[in-house]
Amino acid sequence: MTETGAERQLLIVEDDDAFARTLGRSFERRGYAVALASNLADVEALLATSSPGYAVVDLKLNGEASGLACVQMLHRHNAEMLIVVLTGFASIATAVEAIKLGACHYLAKPSNTDDIEAAFGRATGTTEVELTNRSTSIKTLEWERIHETLAETGFNISETARRLGMHRRTLARKLGKQQVK
Repeated sequence: MTETGAERQLLIVEDDDAFARTLGRSFERRGYAVALASNLADVEALLATSSPGYAVVDLKLNGEASGLACVQMLHRHNAEMLIVVLTGFASIATAVEAIKLGACHYLAKPSNTDDIEAAFGRATGTTEVELTNRSTSIKTLEWERIHETLAETGFNISETARRLGMHRRTLARKLGKQQVK
């Protein structure tokens, strides 16, 4: 695949603004023209004026929106687009659906720019993937649950702490240790 302008356009669909900006800046440093969207309406508006060759889509968007619906919309717009789905809530069922709907790869968070760019290059799949028994750490699972609940409550610390059954100051301390960029 040659590196023409259209192929180096990247769309990031992520409702976590800080994460989207950080990921976008990282891809810009690698020569991509980055557009950000936080919901399906933003994606639709962007597709009216541009046709990116790459997309990174968060599986769980705020509200009722699903990243799977976004993958389907992007694939309908351009069947050649390389779409990587990111999720903090990985399951086999959603991975299979994402691939069926047009994603070229599915990555569990936390994933970095290197992981995503490598996934764009592995669009065809291989039988040489190493099978691992690596399980997710308790700290990662805890952080994912905290982040999910934060998003559900509109980033309300007190309500998140109540839903998680922890003291507000304990949650604030955990959030201070795990900086959201």
